[in-house]
Amino acid sequence: MLRLLLWWPLPALLSWAFAWALFAGLRAMGAAPLVALLFAAAAGAGLALFHAARWRRLIVALGFPLSLLAAGGLPAWLWLLPLVLLAFAYPRRTWGDAPLFPTPAQALAELPAIAPLAADARVLDAGCGLGDGLVELHRVYPQLAQLVGIEWSRLLAPLARWRCRPWAEVLRGDMWALDWGRYQMVYVFQRPESMPRVWAKARAEMREKDSWLVSLDFEIEGQIPAASWQLPGGHSVWVYRPAAQAVSVSADMG
Repeated sequence: MLRLLLWWPLPALLSWAFAWALFAGLRAMGAAPLVALLFAAAAGAGLALFHAARWRRLIVALGFPLSLLAAGGLPAWLWLLPLVLLAFAYPRRTWGDAPLFPTPAQALAELPAIAPLAADARVLDAGCGLGDGLVELHRVYPQLAQLVGIEWSRLLAPLARWRCRPWAEVLRGDMWALDWGRYQMVYVFQRPESMPRVWAKARAEMREKDSWLVSLDFEIEGQIPAASWQLPGGHSVWVYRPAAQAVSVSADMG
């Protein structure tokens, strides 16, 4: 039961509910609106500190004050609409993966010089969201005939498919169930917690010598990248060669 309560976005929803309950309770006891607001907002900010990821802390901390600001004159049932949309866009099984953060424009501009690809190479954007990563991959590798994205969300997958046609194929499915060994490059924009699983899958399935794993923002701890570079706005790109590093590890063990 405890593990279920920790699945995102349930912690955010529970934090917002607690802040609202505190606000309502203080008002019922006769506290001034400003005092109740300050105490409830402080409680929400305190609960936000339990989250390691900055984007989650912001969502939890700002949820109550923003909802209170927007609630004036709106029927309460309207707040169910964003929750329904969120559940449709991100089914429960995807709550452990990355949220919808787009790949910045020109983020992959240096990639072709580091990881050149032939026209017949297959490239996968694992967890493509709305297709921003696919757009950037197509920009830097315009010669590719086989650019593929996969997205679990029933809402995001068709939108990405519409946005990236006809130069990319977008599959609706589980990126973890797809065989990455069919691709010469896999691009991910995940979370720090997901990177060990990403690396394990790449090592197990990407066995071609000239295969590449590209990660936006999050490095793989304990692994030496083939290249990395910083981007404006605090972003970074990390490039790995899973097959080559697997061979190196095997040789060291021998």
